[in-house]
Amino acid sequence: MSRASFTTDSSTSESSTEPNADACSEQTRRTVLLGALAATACLGCSAQARADEDPPGSDERPQKGDVLVFSEGDKEGKLITAADLPAGGPPVHAWPKDPKTSVVRSASRLNEILIIRLDPAELDEKTAARAVDGIIAYSAICAHAGCPVTAWVKSDVGDKEVFKCMCHNSEYDPRAGAQVVFGPAPRRLAALPLALADGSLSVAGNFIGKVGGAQPG
Repeated sequence: MSRASFTTDSSTSESSTEPNADACSEQTRRTVLLGALAATACLGCSAQARADEDPPGSDERPQKGDVLVFSEGDKEGKLITAADLPAGGPPVHAWPKDPKTSVVRSASRLNEILIIRLDPAELDEKTAARAVDGIIAYSAICAHAGCPVTAWVKSDVGDKEVFKCMCHNSEYDPRAGAQVVFGPAPRRLAALPLALADGSLSVAGNFIGKVGGAQPG
């Protein structure tokens, strides 16, 4: 009797616990699945974040031997040659590019450069020493507040065309080392020495002068 009673009680107990066991198992499977999905999503985000990071060297200042590429327009990213520069301007905006790694140093706006071709006879002695065939290069960042220098216009104080920052009207004469000829800029634009080989332009040395706007205070 006791055996029969025991057998009956055991069967009833197993029957009553099976739904709970199934529910726990299902909940565990759901938890594992959600965890796996979350982990996959995080890995995807991390991969995307890594893909969006700038490559090593892209924020470094121009290096000797860097080639120069267009930073805007239809030719963006293409090499700049002497033939791309019209005599007398306007200037071309450029980025330096490492020829060994093909990394364009565009991660810092302070690396953007103005390149212009002028009559070599118009250049002062120091400017001519940094130029090749009348081609000279300067930082494209205004020394006043760090705005981009975007205009090539007739000066407000003379009859020659000059670089002009449209933020606060600072003007720079590229024939004389980009010295300030008008406006609030406290100093000239930094100059970048150039080299020319087989029609292609490259960087011949580091920036001469400070790059970027004046610091407040």
